[in-house]
Amino acid sequence: MIEQLDHQGLLAGEQPSSVSALDDMNDDELLAQLGVDGEPSDITELRHVRSAAEKQAAEEIANRQKCEDFDTFRPLFQQVQNELNSGVRQTRRFERKSEIAPGRFYILGGQKAYVATTEEPFTNEHGNVDARLRVIFDNGTESNLLLRSLQKALQQDSAGRRIIEPSAGPLFTDKNEEGDEASGMVYVLRSKSDHPTVLTHRDVLHKIGVTGGDVARRIANARLDPTFLMADVEIVATYELYNINRTRLENIIHRVFGPARLEIEIKDRFGQPIAPREWFLVPLFVVDEAVQKIRDGTITDYVYDPTTASLSRVAG
Repeated sequence: MIEQLDHQGLLAGEQPSSVSALDDMNDDELLAQLGVDGEPSDITELRHVRSAAEKQAAEEIANRQKCEDFDTFRPLFQQVQNELNSGVRQTRRFERKSEIAPGRFYILGGQKAYVATTEEPFTNEHGNVDARLRVIFDNGTESNLLLRSLQKALQQDSAGRRIIEPSAGPLFTDKNEEGDEASGMVYVLRSKSDHPTVLTHRDVLHKIGVTGGDVARRIANARLDPTFLMADVEIVATYELYNINRTRLENIIHRVFGPARLEIEIKDRFGQPIAPREWFLVPLFVVDEAVQKIRDGTITDYVYDPTTASLSRVAG
């Protein structure tokens, strides 16, 4: 008897070998053969579609405007770049655990970003603490960002970085390095200038510096020196420190009080504009506190917060 062949040339009831092989595969193997990922996924998951939070973060980052007072911040960016070039500062990858803090610098989209001010923190709809920031970028723009938006943008930027604070090195040392003194004096001065800005803030406007010499001799010709605002000054406090690295300490002090630096332009005896960099709008009692933190070695953990007129610990 001739048996019936179907259109594939198989005996009736016989299955092709390839079909039999598929029948023997489990679900994962079958999906792999078909080019489908076998990992289970939530039916609500949308691939390659940004969440509302991600869209908001991206929009906030993109929504920048011209920084009208960028001249105030330009020297800060220049100083940071110089410190990066010299190795005083370094950059680190912005990780999930990294924090945002006022007075700190970051790199976002290839541009340096400076967190100038932070408004009062609040709890957002997801129960997380958030705050509105004023962020200045080195291209002369600024943005009013939410802290969480900046964090998210830095995390998602493959080149997102945080610029770490200057390394003080050993503030106190048993041996001197070239250019350092075995001891030093932190001095605080108050200006007698009649400049309107000085008159308005005289009680909290102080020049803070470090010297290895005599402070009185240092200020003898203050009225002829734009560094001293072309006016006489009075010494309001001095703090003697031993076995100190003066250069590194002065850099740290100016970094700590950087957010309160006075932006002022003074003309020298020849009419040339000079922008002194060592005057800060900070109460004397905070300077006292800073010196104590210098002595106990914790000063590099702090930065001055002008909104609270106090030293605040820098988030890691």
